[in-house]
Amino acid sequence: MRRILTLLILAAACLGARGQHPAPEEYIYPIRDVEGLYSANFGEMRPAHFHAGIDIKTDGAEGKPLVAVADGYVSRVSLGAYGYGRAVYLTLHNGTTAVYGHLQRFRKDIEERVREERHARRSNSVNLWFGPDTWPVKQGDVIGYSGNSGSSMGPHLHYELRDTRTQRLYNVVSAGIIRPDDDLPPRIMRIHYIEVDTVQGIPVHSRPESYAVVRSAGGSYRLTREEPVGAGRKGYFVVEASDRRNGVGNTFGLWRLALSADGKPLFEYRMDGFEQAQSRCCDAVSYYPLQLTSRNEVIRAAQLAQSPACFYPVMEERGIVRTEAGQTRRIRIEAWDDCGNRSQLEFDILGRTASFRAEADSAATALTPERTGIVRLGREVTARIPAGALYEPVFCRAERCPAPASDSTLIVLSPGYRILPATTPLHRAMTVSVRAFVPENLQPHTVLAARNVKGRLTCIGGKYADGAVTATTRTTGELFVVADTIPPRIRPLFTEGADLTRASGMRFRVGDNFSGIASCTLLIDGKWVDDYVDEDDTAETAKDDDYTEDEETAAKKHKAGKPTEHKLFPSYVLVKMIMNDETWHIVRNIRGVTGFVGPGSKPVPLTEREVEALGVEVHVRKPAYAVGDSVMVVAGLIAGSIATVEEIDESTGRIKIKANIGGRETAVELDANEVEPLKS
Repeated sequence: MRRILTLLILAAACLGARGQHPAPEEYIYPIRDVEGLYSANFGEMRPAHFHAGIDIKTDGAEGKPLVAVADGYVSRVSLGAYGYGRAVYLTLHNGTTAVYGHLQRFRKDIEERVREERHARRSNSVNLWFGPDTWPVKQGDVIGYSGNSGSSMGPHLHYELRDTRTQRLYNVVSAGIIRPDDDLPPRIMRIHYIEVDTVQGIPVHSRPESYAVVRSAGGSYRLTREEPVGAGRKGYFVVEASDRRNGVGNTFGLWRLALSADGKPLFEYRMDGFEQAQSRCCDAVSYYPLQLTSRNEVIRAAQLAQSPACFYPVMEERGIVRTEAGQTRRIRIEAWDDCGNRSQLEFDILGRTASFRAEADSAATALTPERTGIVRLGREVTARIPAGALYEPVFCRAERCPAPASDSTLIVLSPGYRILPATTPLHRAMTVSVRAFVPENLQPHTVLAARNVKGRLTCIGGKYADGAVTATTRTTGELFVVADTIPPRIRPLFTEGADLTRASGMRFRVGDNFSGIASCTLLIDGKWVDDYVDEDDTAETAKDDDYTEDEETAAKKHKAGKPTEHKLFPSYVLVKMIMNDETWHIVRNIRGVTGFVGPGSKPVPLTEREVEALGVEVHVRKPAYAVGDSVMVVAGLIAGSIATVEEIDESTGRIKIKANIGGRETAVELDANEVEPLKS
């Protein structure tokens, strides 16, 4: 009896971890008067989080009625500049919670209550909870209207379904609650092979070996090479893939990925749901070094030590493929979307005689996920990496890096310091303290900065005290002490002395060069204006459009200083481009883009006078070189080449150069910022 009881308890625990799928027949569609097209699916890999719901297109417009998907009550409403913006939470009688994000406005009675609370608190952000008796709803009742608020890059509805008790998120498509029109199988773009060696109990990964993939027929793919892929004694594969849906140009994430060797299943990843605390684990599920720059999903067909097991229904030896020298094995990779469409790739691997061997580094420090690690670099840097921060054991070797030059916006006050490579993700934040001499007048403006993958400095934050800047951050890579002395800028979007008696409101553009906007308050004749200022984090929201974190966390981020600008033309982006089939395709397939303005899909260009009338600021930087000068190419395929300037077009910011490519003098057209004058 004891044995049976134990088995039942274990089975119940597993069921609770996986979550019970809700019944599709209990729900209706959450929005009215839309075509039913989508821009993002559940579980897509975003920077530092899985996408927590689905994004439903609203046909490029706001104000679509949002309805209760089942009987329940309004349990929470929130309003903030970031994250979900205006959001409604419905606790349903069937044990689930529905979340509606990026609303234009709430239902009239809810909107009035929110306005009262904002006025009472003198705050543009609120987060309110209610009991079952305040606002009960029946299935089909209108609760608000779709919009573009918060960290949204265009009008849409972000919709989630959660287990009320555990707050576990459901994949509403794989559960059959929402059924998109989709008969397109996923696209397998390329694969990568990585060998693994162990040094002092620490896994060391080789550089990826990449292989191109082409589609042969339907959902069948093959490698572009005929010969087998060389494999070491132990290694794993990384799959780069994406998905499409009928009627839209957006890309979507995979639902499921499986790998087998010689017909034996070794690995399976499945995205049916996850708990809020597991959202950041997308950095472990993906192959993070490639995911940083890829526009596709880059899924590691192997499990890191701290990657949650709930994502892997099949796992043999953590996905490692073992191959003896001279042994041929057959690899099969299958990819599914959440509508059941499948693609497959098969190829042979051949065991190599020599395998990857990692060398021990006596100067490196071994860090493990289970223990807190302290890393120091002389007296200058101390980093505390807490237990649970790493996804696997790593070697850490702190080192100095050259400092970037100061410019008109930032004063760099220290060399660079690298504690962990930029390709090392952290689940929990580390605490970093960097000592530097800072003049007294700059100390209130001093923070830590990091160099991102594009080479730009981004603000981390922190405070200067006792000769050092201390901050908590999940950002790895090169860190610097900098001073930001440029105050935020405010620009009214109306002319001085304009008659605003018939205007719907007063609009301003608020922005900052680096550390961001800590707070924004509007006073008229000394009185606080209880009207919401919809701010747009233009530096980050293109990638981080939907967070699952609560509004308190979002507010802390806001105060920490992220750059914000007011939306001049919500849901529209002005692009200066040379129009051809290639550029049209690139723009049309950017996530969030619904189409060009114009008849059909053909854009209508604006005249220069029309651009000026819109208030668009045009800055043309005069190049620091002239025709005939020698320059260094600093970007693109021929970066590092010495070239001669043939022609400069200051109106477009383009130049023509003549460079030696492959032993031949070749004319090339570049942007002016892609070259630099040679230093004499």
